[in-house]
Amino acid sequence: MDERDSLIAAFLARAGWGDARRGVLAGDASFRRYDRLARGGERAVLMDAPPPMEDVRPFIRIDRLLRRKGFSAPGILAEHAGAGLLLLEDLGDDTYTRVLAGGGNEQALYELALDVLIQLHRRFADCDPAAEDISPYDDVALLDEATLLTDWYMPAVLGRDTPAATRADYCRLWQGLRRATAGIPDSLVLRDYHVDNLMWLPDRPDVEACGLLDFQDARWGPVTYDLVSLFEDARRDVPAALTRRLLDRYLEAFPALDPEMFAASYALWGAQRSAKILGIFTRLDRRDGKPVYLRHIPRVWRWLEGDLGHPALAPLRAWFDRELPAERRIVPDAAGTP
Repeated sequence: MDERDSLIAAFLARAGWGDARRGVLAGDASFRRYDRLARGGERAVLMDAPPPMEDVRPFIRIDRLLRRKGFSAPGILAEHAGAGLLLLEDLGDDTYTRVLAGGGNEQALYELALDVLIQLHRRFADCDPAAEDISPYDDVALLDEATLLTDWYMPAVLGRDTPAATRADYCRLWQGLRRATAGIPDSLVLRDYHVDNLMWLPDRPDVEACGLLDFQDARWGPVTYDLVSLFEDARRDVPAALTRRLLDRYLEAFPALDPEMFAASYALWGAQRSAKILGIFTRLDRRDGKPVYLRHIPRVWRWLEGDLGHPALAPLRAWFDRELPAERRIVPDAAGTP
């Protein structure tokens, strides 16, 4: 047994789960892994997030905040933050992804997920992000993510580093567009709000029937961001008609929102998220040896091109047309040169 295994065994023993059966539940694109524990008729989930690559403290903070506000984040049964270990409530196996694959009601599931965001934005309207230690989705965060495209995807498909002037022009465009769409309210942004991280919990009432996972990277930013995460899913095509109906439902819940500004903000953050994902999926292949995510790149490009079609994003669309024309919007070769 190596040092990490010994640390985990001691943590589980202290939590009263030392004799539980343990099996791998899931891994993800980070360094985290999850094991399911079974003890008699009880189950729990071990989050193993080894530092310094991972830090469970943001997860703990956001988890408790969500639960205080009445949302179904998993309960924390035991923690050793310094070691990157958490024992969590097991929310089961029914991710939205699995339920949809089994023929679940797509419209009802997405309506529930949309209603969660409506309630989240209402219940966090009086939240002080600084008091809750929630970082802002500021220009630094926006550009750190958007430049994943110039720093990882573009070199992979163009075969050269992105020139500094090209990168600087790209950053300037994003900053200008952010200022132009700054009239949208801010709220808690869960960041990865999509079907892989949503759980179907039919025995719970109202919005609690939607369980929430993978929110440790939450920030305080525009309300449009998680809507984009839900409807412009990198791993799944969401019907355009369903998206339109549910965005209308969101606007009906917040009649003070300017629909035109809302649409521009949605396009901006949709484009930013897709640009980020193109870079992340390329980095996962090149740096981390995980080429499986590359297969989603054509879908991500479709989302990005759709968002770039909004008139407010015309300057950014011109940059993409010049620097990454249609014939360069490709899937990079796995761990190799184009």
